[in-house]
Amino acid sequence: MSGGRRKTDPPHSAVRVRTPEQAHAASRRSADVFIRVVKIGGRVQGDAGLFDSIKSGAAIPGARIVVVHGGGDEVSMLQRRLGVDPTFVGGRRVTSASDLDLVRMVLSGLVNKRLVARLIAVGVRAVGVSGEDGDLLTARVTDESLGRVGGDVFADATLVADLLNGGWLPVVSPLARERDAETGAGLNVNGDDAAAAIAAGLGADELLFVADVPGVLENGATLTGIDSSAVTVLIARGVVQGGMRAKLEAAVAALRNGVRRVRIASLAGIADPAVGTIISLAPNPSRDLA
Repeated sequence: MSGGRRKTDPPHSAVRVRTPEQAHAASRRSADVFIRVVKIGGRVQGDAGLFDSIKSGAAIPGARIVVVHGGGDEVSMLQRRLGVDPTFVGGRRVTSASDLDLVRMVLSGLVNKRLVARLIAVGVRAVGVSGEDGDLLTARVTDESLGRVGGDVFADATLVADLLNGGWLPVVSPLARERDAETGAGLNVNGDDAAAAIAAGLGADELLFVADVPGVLENGATLTGIDSSAVTVLIARGVVQGGMRAKLEAAVAALRNGVRRVRIASLAGIADPAVGTIISLAPNPSRDLA
């Protein structure tokens, strides 16, 4: 598959799967299994109700949940303590070569293991992995202005699928191996892009971005459903910026790669499939899970 970006791909977040077989993994599993990839940002991780919400979602018969986390605020905090000012372009962190070990330490070490510990404490069989493990995520540097940040993300979801089949709830930190480097050097990957790639690799039924707002907002109101054309308009008009822009770009990429449904919601969205904003490729998105 060519590594170049198609004209229809959103900037920085070209998310693709390795093979059609991976993209259609959902069709080979039992009909009563529902795979959901849940992306949680750093601010949501401080909500006391997060872990019980994930436990409740995982307890639904047939549910299989993968958690992909961010932790950018903690990365920024440590950068500032070390005298480095964080820089962002289009909602994505600029990561220098010297920043990468710091990002790896915070996300794959501190944040990942803290989340796993909290989930185990409420009775969830959680296990933490990095996108660098098991060839889970590979990427390329597609925008030099972002430094050691990966775009054109591939997900080989074999490791995650094996963990799900074993009854584990995987918790994934968003780092990747550099696909074009002989040594497989690490790359920082935007957490939304990582979640989209993993959801595509699994053929997930739903990708849920859990945010600190109830969904995509316009003039203070939550939009219940938008299509890819509306996403382009909202970005062009500056209605969505920064982290929400990154979520919408990743959402469209996931849908183009076979994810059945993408939603942006508050923490309540883990338990309630009717809340938040549904993103679709075509107008009039369905609000049904079936």
